[in-house]
Order: sequence, then C-alpha cells, then structure tokens
Amino acid sequence: MKKVLIATVKPFAPAAVEGIREVLDKAGYETVLLEKYESPEEWKKAAADVDAMIIRSDKANAGIIEAAQNLKIIVRAGAGYDNVDLDACNKKGVVAMNTPGQNSNAVAELAFGMMIYHIRKHFDGTSGRELRGKKLGIHAYGNVGRFVAEISKGFGMELYAYDPFVDNKEIEKEGIKPLASEQELYKTCDFISLHIPSNEKTKKSIGYDLLSLMPKNGALVNTARKEVVDEDGLLKLMAEREDFSYLSDVAPDCREEIESKYPGRFVFTAKKMGAQTAEANINAGIAAATQIVNYLEKGDTTFQVNK
Repeated sequence: MKKVLIATVKPFAPAAVEGIREVLDKAGYETVLLEKYESPEEWKKAAADVDAMIIRSDKANAGIIEAAQNLKIIVRAGAGYDNVDLDACNKKGVVAMNTPGQNSNAVAELAFGMMIYHIRKHFDGTSGRELRGKKLGIHAYGNVGRFVAEISKGFGMELYAYDPFVDNKEIEKEGIKPLASEQELYKTCDFISLHIPSNEKTKKSIGYDLLSLMPKNGALVNTARKEVVDEDGLLKLMAEREDFSYLSDVAPDCREEIESKYPGRFVFTAKKMGAQTAEANINAGIAAATQIVNYLEKGDTTFQVNK
C-alpha cells in the first residue's frame, strides 16, 4: 500500500484533511498525518517510508528530501513553491508539484480588501477615496491576476496588465489593455497588484526606479512574496513621497521603520493570509492529493515544477 504523508506545522482545516483522506482512501493509499510538529527530526521520522508528501508552507529542504527514502513526489498545496528544495528533488529523482489556481480567488479578494481598507483610512471615521475610475495595473497576468481583473470590473476600475509570458491578444480578450513594459505599467496606474513569482531574476526587482514612476497617491499591493520588493528602494521612495503607500500580504523586513515613520501609508497582514480561507484550504489540499494519485497511477506530470 502506498503511503502519503501530510506534513503541516500550520494544519489544514479539518474539512480539507477529510477531503484529502477521501481521495487517498479511494485510491487505496494510506494517509499519515503530521500536524504542528516541533522539529525537523519529527518530520524526517514520519517521512522515512512514505511514497508522497503534501505540505503547505513547510520548508522541504535537502535534509527532509533525503530522509524520505521512498519519496517519489512532493506537492506544495498552494501556488508558490520556493519552500521546496528543487535541486534536492532533482538529485533524488523526486517530482515536485504545486497546485496553481486553487487559492487564486482568495488571494485576489485579499488584494481588494487591503485596497479598500487603505483608501477608506482604515475605517477611522474620516473621509477616504473610492476605487471606481482608478487605474489598476496587474503585474503578471496568471491565475491570481485573472481573478483580480474579474473582481476589479465590478468596482468600475480601468484595467491594465503587463506579462511578457502572456499573449497580448489573450489579455485584450478579457477587456484589459496590455502594456509593453513594466515601466509603462507603473507610470500609468494608481494601484499596482503584484503577482510575480520569487526567483533569482525577480528578487528585489521591484524597487525605487519602478515605484517612483507611479502617479500621485500611488500604491503597490503585494500579495506575491516580500523578497521581490527591494526594501531599500521602497524606504527611499516612502521618505521622498508622502503620497505613496505600500500594502503587503506579509510584512517587509523593514516593517518597524515603515510603521514608525509613515502611519496611514501601509497595510500589513499579521502573517501571509492570501490563501487563508476555508475554500482555498480545501481546494488546495484535495488538488494536491488528486495530483499525487494521478502521478503515481498514471504518470501525470502536468503540475511538475522541477522539470
């Protein structure tokens, strides 16, 4: 019997675990549940003889991958997968996957929640502004970007997007104006909704030069990764422009400085909350289990990220 480990310091919702078990039970697999573990050693011990693993934000480093002697596939239940050591997976012949799209709506809704909270002055009773008629730029038109676009239409915003990996005709088909460069996007839009992945090319790529192009009262909305923003450049701009604001799902390392110097010009969540909805939790967990079964039974590598 194949064995699948669910290893989560931050557990799935009970309904998600139940859904995962149903998928694995149907396939005739054994489910092993490791929640709120306190050390990597606990994880290594639980992983020693499993065929597959499902994780969330847990750090699957080389030590974990090597300890799982029978491991064939690991699935990160979520879009980002920078917490999985892909080199270690490649060396061991382990397939690594994510579950793109399963939490996209949750992330998109959070972006608008932060925008509204910001422009309505944190609901402090004073007069704020509205989203209608404002220009929204979507930086990376992937799964989350598409949900952002869909929601923004209900707010009556003007939509723009930049993504060098998506055909402009596809963007135009959705009623969005594609722009030719990052610079043009930032120069044009009142709000930028950021959805680029974190990798060697994108880390610290959103900095002073780009952000300084934004119009008066511009705001960067980051529901991607904090590492893609150059914090030195961000601080420089916030010092120079009293009108600029930063809204982020996961506070930057310079949080204390921003909070002390620039009140009212930021929104930071307590922890990364983009996927923190019951629906996203269930969807991502069940998708992860389904992908494991499809790979082990059919060799389906549709969502493999270490090709």
